[in-house]
This record gives sequence, C-alpha cells and structure tokens, in this order.
Amino acid sequence: MTGSDGAWISDPQGPVHSGSGPQFNNLTFTVGAPSRPAGADPIKVVQQLRHQLNRRFIPPLNYGEATERMAVPGAVVLLDGPRGSGRRTAAIMLLHRLGGWEGRFEELSAEQDEGSLDAAPSDRFFLDLSNTTAENYRAAQRLITWYRAESQPYGARLAVVLPAGLNDLNPELEPLVVRLGRPRGLTVLSQHLRADGIVFGFEQLAGLELGQMLSHSPMSELARLSWMTRQARDSGQYGTDFRSWCAEAVAAVTNRTREAAGQVRTHRTANERALLLTTAMLNGASADAVFQGTDDLLKQLGHTPDETSRLAQQDFGEQLESLKIKRDRENRVGFQGLAYDGAVRTHFWANFPDLREGLRDWIVGSVRLPGLTAGDRMNVVARFAEQCLTVGSPEHLCTLAERWTERGMDSPSLKPMREEAAAALEQGLSHERYGAGFRRQIYDWATASSLSADLVRVLIDICRQVMAATHPDQALVRLHHLALRRGGEEIGEARTALLALAGSDRRLYRRLVDRLHTRLRNQAEPNLELLSELIERSALPLDTPWTELTRAWRTVLADQPAADWAPKVHRWLDVVQEDKYWEPVLDVLLTAASGRANVLNRLYMTTCDWVQADSLTSMSSRTARDGVATRFWQKIDSAQGAVC
Repeated sequence: MTGSDGAWISDPQGPVHSGSGPQFNNLTFTVGAPSRPAGADPIKVVQQLRHQLNRRFIPPLNYGEATERMAVPGAVVLLDGPRGSGRRTAAIMLLHRLGGWEGRFEELSAEQDEGSLDAAPSDRFFLDLSNTTAENYRAAQRLITWYRAESQPYGARLAVVLPAGLNDLNPELEPLVVRLGRPRGLTVLSQHLRADGIVFGFEQLAGLELGQMLSHSPMSELARLSWMTRQARDSGQYGTDFRSWCAEAVAAVTNRTREAAGQVRTHRTANERALLLTTAMLNGASADAVFQGTDDLLKQLGHTPDETSRLAQQDFGEQLESLKIKRDRENRVGFQGLAYDGAVRTHFWANFPDLREGLRDWIVGSVRLPGLTAGDRMNVVARFAEQCLTVGSPEHLCTLAERWTERGMDSPSLKPMREEAAAALEQGLSHERYGAGFRRQIYDWATASSLSADLVRVLIDICRQVMAATHPDQALVRLHHLALRRGGEEIGEARTALLALAGSDRRLYRRLVDRLHTRLRNQAEPNLELLSELIERSALPLDTPWTELTRAWRTVLADQPAADWAPKVHRWLDVVQEDKYWEPVLDVLLTAASGRANVLNRLYMTTCDWVQADSLTSMSSRTARDGVATRFWQKIDSAQGAVC
C-alpha cells in the first residue's frame, strides 16, 4: 500500500512456468484489495501488510516533526501535503512505528457512525479525508473535531490525512497540522526495489529515462515501477540483468498505453477488437475460453454475425497471429509485452464509455466460461474492478454482486458465483476513494426488505473477513441487521458471525450488548435471543466483560421464561465447578436478579435441579458441585434477606 493515491501491493509471487512454450503473465496491478489467503485471519493479514509497508517506507519531508508530536499520549496530527507525496502511508506509519501496543489500530469512517468511539489509551486511529471535496470540507472538519474529542481525553492517538489543495482550515485545527513534502523519488524507488529483492547499482538506473518519473510521479507509480521490474525479472522473458528488467518495466508504465491505442486504431473490425479486449480480460486463460468469450462479447454488443461460411473465414490461430497474440503449448493465450493486457483494457474503458454497461453484462457471463480456472475467474473480477474504479463506475461492481447471487439459479450453468461476488465487493471496499460508498451499499443491502440467500452469505463473509479488520464497528452493525432478517440457514450464519465478532473483543462485546438493549422495544424477540446467546461462555471475549455480562443476564432473567434460561444457568454452574476463575459468575447471576424475589427463588430452585441432576460417580466431583451450590444458595439467602 502506498501514498494517498496509492495501491495495495500484496507481494505477488513470480509466475511458475513449465514446458518450452512462451509464458504469459497476469500482471494486473490492482488499485484496491490485497490478496488474502482463504480462511486467513483478516486482522493478521492487515498487520502483515503494514509490516510489508514498513519495509518500503521512506519518510517524507517533515515526517520527524509528525513523529515527535505523535509520541505524546492523546496526540492528534493532521497531515497536509501535495498529492502523491505519501500522506496516507505516512499516517499509517506514524501509528505503526509507535510499536509494542496491544490496542486497536483502526481506520475511521469519513462519516460519523452511531455511538461513541469508545477509545482507550493504547488505541491508534487514522482518518483519510484525502478525497474530500471543497463542498464537504466544513463537515469533514467537524468530524475531525468530534473524533478528537472522542480520542484525545483517553490518550488514544489519531492521524488524519487532509485533502490536498484545500486551505480553508478551522483556526482551532491549524496548530495540529504538519505539512509533508515529497520524498526523493530515487530513494523511494531504491527502497521498493530492495524490498522486492532486486539487486542493482545506482549507476544502472542512469540512462533509463527515469528523471521525470523520479521527480514528479506519485509514490504509487514508483511502487508500481518496482513491482513491474520484479515481474519482468521473474518472468524470464526480458533479459537477465537489472537494466533489461527495469527498461521493460519503464516501457510498461510509460509506453504501453500508446502502443495499445495504436494497435486498436490499426485493427478496426469488430471481430479484431473483440478478440483484443477478450484476450486482455482473460490473459493467460485457455484459447477455447478466449474464443467463446470473444463470440459472447460480439453478441452482447449486438454485432451481426458474418454470413460467410465459417470454413471460409480465418481460423482462430490466424486471428491470434494477426493481432500478435501468442498461444503456448498448454493452449493458453495472452500478450507478450509486460502489462500490455492492462493497457488494452484501459484503452477500451477510457475510449468507449458507451460500451461500459454492455461490457459489465458480458462480464456477468464471462466468469462462467468453460475452461476457466478459479484463478482465471478471480483475475477477470480484479481486472474488471480496476477499470470500473478507475473510470468512476463503482456501481457496476455492486451490480455484478447482485447478478451473481440472484435467486433462481438452479441450473448448473447459472449457479451462484459467491466467491466472485465477494471479490468484487472486496475490491471496492479496499479502494481509498470508493470504500465508504461500498460500506454504505452493504448497509443498504443488510437493511433491505428482500435479499437473496446467496447475497446474504456474501455480505456475511465480507463483513467478517474484510470489514472486521478495518471497520469492526460497521461490520458489527451490518451483521446485526443481517441476523435480524427472516430467512433460512444463512440467517443462522449471520448470527454466528455476529457473535464471533463480538466475542473477539471486549469493546465490541460491550457495543453489541448496548445495541441489543436499545433495540429491544422494536424487535424484542430476535434481539433478546441474541442477548441470550451472548451470555454463553463461548460468546465471551478472553478479557471477560463482567459488567456487560451482568447487564445481559439481567435482561434475560427478566424477559425470558425460566424454562429458557435455566439450562444456561446449569451450564454456568458446570463451568464454575470446573474452574474457580469463573466463580464471579455467581455474583453476576445474583446481581442480575437483584431486587426481584421471584427470580431469586427461581435461581434457587434451578440450582437445586442442577445438584439433583448430577449422575457423576466421582465423590470429588459431587463434593465440588455441592460446594458451588451451597455458596450460591448462601448468596441468594443473603440477597433475599436484604430484600425482605
């Protein structure tokens, strides 16, 4: 991840090539979501990405001043500077390099959420306002003031990225500003190359026409140049030394767009252009998939088929050769030049805006092309997402998610594509400009009256695996709405995910207990059921939130029939018997029933039932159980005496 205009670079591995044919590399440089291994802990993934970023980071000018300010508990630092100077990265590194902290490291929303920030001294927050417009700048400053009031008194740190070029800052916030300057481009590029494992000498950079890039390009472009240099090296197609790799990478960054535009101008027939675009979208996939995809694209865009007999037309190999598209011995097709496929995609999306909706509808079916691997399908999603987000059409990704999970897909050819839908939303959520809009869309879906079961499952995974790592409070709110819906097994999955998220952190547990209590009037039954689940041992975070547990128990004991809560009391008595650490649970139950003689009486009887149900043969176990019951009875007797 790089500067304020930067991108996630998820340390992609070099391609593996077997056989003697040419190798086609999928070199998508995606602005947005990082690669995330299936089943990986999302918080650990984000932590690893910060460590990777730390290895590449070169402090911008005046970063030292920001570091000194951030060292003070409760510090609030506002980072200003030109676009591309690395303000976002600087904000993250200011907090990351404090080191040794166990608190939250969280990106705050640019829209104020419900409730308080609930900050603690070890918490670190950053807020990216780099895409704020002049019209919204006043509101953004009020948000800074609110976050400051929520974090500073508690000793938490807050780093804020200000929008570049907007100078109308509230005088009260002006003393918090540190104005960063662009770091030396050569130093930044060198650091990225070293982090990518590329050995080079500074003299080798001379003569590569890097002067303009090193002086003026944003940090993200320098990161991209390093990443492509590594790809050129790993491919084995572009020489054996650094100068050759870097020269190919420079060409990919600076010249490929012109090359692609020239090829499109040269080949003007619908068939040729459809094959160019299909190959760019499916680069590295099987020739059969590219052939079928090209035919589908022509049909989608309303092209009239050639009436000439198919046998009289060019064969597929001739078509590929005429467009300089290669096919290897494993029947995979693609472009030879580094990142040329991306340049072709960019040209079509930039210069054929009237075709974008048709291309979106084509993508809906393209992921189902026979012969595509799971990796091919994810590449298609990433490539399409990159273009949508670049040209400002994020809504197309939401449309894909809906279309791939819509109801009535019993046919094998139309089966739901949940992984692809989730990947599309993840790309949007991770985008610095459009991420907030995707979070709003997920909220709108979660609160909608009608939603397919497959889309619900996608949203559960997105909240649990993506949003929970960066915006856990918002993930909790959306999971809660999903858990309150009517439906089938997917609603149970939403409840499980919600309880797991609340159980991962004491603050989130407290947040959910508070949220459930405030909503008991509107949807009493489902919220009471969730509270009932939260009092189970399995739902508790490691650092037991005794106060919130007591509050939840009080509501459950008051509002649920004794027949429903008695088995839960039995389970807790078992736990107290097995582990003295949980002895305070007896006081939790007593406090929760305080002032209500009927509930105390029922607790007494429930404990009697627990003792009588003991079928253990071990005398020591029986003695332990009698001891727990006796202590609890004494507490109840004492409480009833106080009541009387």
